[in-house]
Amino acid sequence: MTQKPKGSSGRSAAGRVRVKSTKGRTVSSKRWLERQLNDPYVRAAKQKGYRSRAAFKLLELDAKFHFLKNGARVLDLGAAPGGWTQVAVQHAGKTGKVVATDILEMEPIAGADFLKGDFLDAETPARIKALLGGEADVVMSDMAAPTTGHRETDHIRTAVLLEAALEIAEEVLRPGGTFVGKVFQGGATGALLTRIKKSFKDVKHVKPPASRAESVELYLVATGFRR
Repeated sequence: MTQKPKGSSGRSAAGRVRVKSTKGRTVSSKRWLERQLNDPYVRAAKQKGYRSRAAFKLLELDAKFHFLKNGARVLDLGAAPGGWTQVAVQHAGKTGKVVATDILEMEPIAGADFLKGDFLDAETPARIKALLGGEADVVMSDMAAPTTGHRETDHIRTAVLLEAALEIAEEVLRPGGTFVGKVFQGGATGALLTRIKKSFKDVKHVKPPASRAESVELYLVATGFRR
């Protein structure tokens, strides 16, 4: 009989991995580890070589709205670690162009250009267009501010990032282009939602299956950009 290796985790009768030992871990870190070990999207991301499980959120959004096309010019804002960029490169193909930007360093991704720095800098839109070789077909952002645990605060902080991403989108998108961005709680609201609806023909809020059930995140998909 093969002896089971000694370790800090095991499987319950239901097949879930449970972390048995809490030595050196807080309760919250133990729960996080268990969630990671039992998350099918985390396992699938490793199997397929994606840098994050978030890649599946973009795949699911695109399966619904079909905005990532062969030959597309795509801008990924706040791209690190690069899961969304990987998906964009796969869909845009050899005739497309993908530019990723972040204030953080990011390991290179074949088929994508990386622009390190603050995308709100005045010269950034021109640099993005130069790298894309023209206006973007898609501008997307999976950015979210670090959570505080206070939902209203987290919603406001993430809405600020969404508005910043929208400003860049309005600078670099071609007419008819698509904008995808993360929001929290009730989605984009008030003046920001009014602005988005004026700039795009159709606006939807979607929670893709890969978004964890307990998460308050939603994604805004705005299509048909108009100046």
